[in-house]
Amino acid sequence: MIPLSDTEPNRYIRQPYMVFAIIILNIVVMSYEYSLLATNEAAFLDFVYRYGMIPRAILEQRGGGALSAITQMFLHGGMFHLLGNMLALAVYGRRLEDACGPWRFLLFYLTTGVLAEVIYILAQANQEIPGIGASGAVFGVMGAYLILYPTGRIRTLVVLGFVPIFPKIRAYWIILYFFAVQIIPALQTLLNEADYQVAHWAHLGGFIASLTVFFFLRPEAFHRYQNEMVL
Repeated sequence: MIPLSDTEPNRYIRQPYMVFAIIILNIVVMSYEYSLLATNEAAFLDFVYRYGMIPRAILEQRGGGALSAITQMFLHGGMFHLLGNMLALAVYGRRLEDACGPWRFLLFYLTTGVLAEVIYILAQANQEIPGIGASGAVFGVMGAYLILYPTGRIRTLVVLGFVPIFPKIRAYWIILYFFAVQIIPALQTLLNEADYQVAHWAHLGGFIASLTVFFFLRPEAFHRYQNEMVL
């Protein structure tokens, strides 16, 4: 099940320029990573360890420190990692940027990404491997979309056997599914120190941080949300 596009219209802006800008920046950084990897693997590893987020290093005030909670959002471990995150950002970020405005959306994106990493640090304080990727911030965007537009219709790729179909599925089914599949691995990581090589706690942290979206909404969007809740 792969979400492809949000089929609902925007209310305030024609195009999500900040979403596009974030995607382009991630692509540029990924291209730089590939250039380092192709020419100097040691330089590539130094780059990842310098700008990735290492929980133990942050707690011990080593390396890039708290700033790495931001820089790691723009690094990725490979093309599929990048494509998955950027596709989700494009699908759910469009209407969220519409509700917030571009600069408020950027602040929300960075805030949820940082808060997601805080929760990841608390859950995996002894982790020495750098965490990279926009997943925490993207899960924050998904959580905010669920709060604001739970019944939004998402064009989705579903493969039945070998036959692809493209139904419109309500957002709450898709987003709650992605939330649910994080829970067991996160608990296994916390309780049994399982190593999934995926920052499930950052994903859950993004969902939790999505509650801050109300601080970033346009005033008119916030009032509309309040009125709809009353109704």
